[in-house]
Amino acid sequence: MGIAQAVRWRLRSPTVARDLSENALSDPPKVTLEDIRWLIVNPGIFVREDESGICGFSAADTRNGSIWALFVDEWHCNRGIGRALLERASTTVKPAGFDSIWLTTDPATRAERLYRRAGWRLIRNQEGELHFERSL
Repeated sequence: MGIAQAVRWRLRSPTVARDLSENALSDPPKVTLEDIRWLIVNPGIFVREDESGICGFSAADTRNGSIWALFVDEWHCNRGIGRALLERASTTVKPAGFDSIWLTTDPATRAERLYRRAGWRLIRNQEGELHFERSL
């Protein structure tokens, strides 16, 4: 199956807790109820699904030109899913008026390796958080 825009949400908490152990949200209070509501109706949310179910998702934030989230189930890593989700989410930012896109991640993670291999440029390391950017 391919990548599609998310049209409804379902969440399996034990799976999410296990899969996000490497890159847990560092400051949950920063994610407001308004953010969650906006992200649910946002056109920049994409999922990758196969016969076993949802194996990854990405979220672009067209309000600020960022990749807000990108996660792939650990059993589906190293298959190109993360890169495909990253590219698809990136396509929603340019029509919103941005010439570049940015994201942040923790150092020494699979995510950092993915972004570097996909051509993203490290622009700063601020208080242990890596800030990457890419021209669109």
